[in-house]
Amino acid sequence: MRLTVLALLLPLPAAAFTAQNGMTAVQTAPSEITVIHEVRREDTDYWCAAGDLVQREMGLPGKTRLWRASPKPRGAGDGIVFTLDPAKAAPGAGLSQFGSGPRDGSIPVGMAVGTFCRVIVPFFD
Repeated sequence: MRLTVLALLLPLPAAAFTAQNGMTAVQTAPSEITVIHEVRREDTDYWCAAGDLVQREMGLPGKTRLWRASPKPRGAGDGIVFTLDPAKAAPGAGLSQFGSGPRDGSIPVGMAVGTFCRVIVPFFD
């Protein structure tokens, strides 16, 4: 009984989330999302997975801003870390750098999901 109570007090590992495009994302901190590396995926696929987690798993509205926290270029085999905190954004790592102020390089999660999420259909010979 004592061991069971102790086990309940320990932090639980982050749960993996499967985005609608099939990629795996993990909420690694209250404002941080890590999208696991997958071969032959575009940067926009990573934005989709992060945005999908923010909307469906975290329950935040589509107008919530999302920044890339991992600097460019991404190393071979590395995933991408995203943040909801503009102070943690990597300079020049967004999809575009239009505008000024705190929105530089960010997009709303609704746009990330609505524009970049696509279902990958496997090709069979």
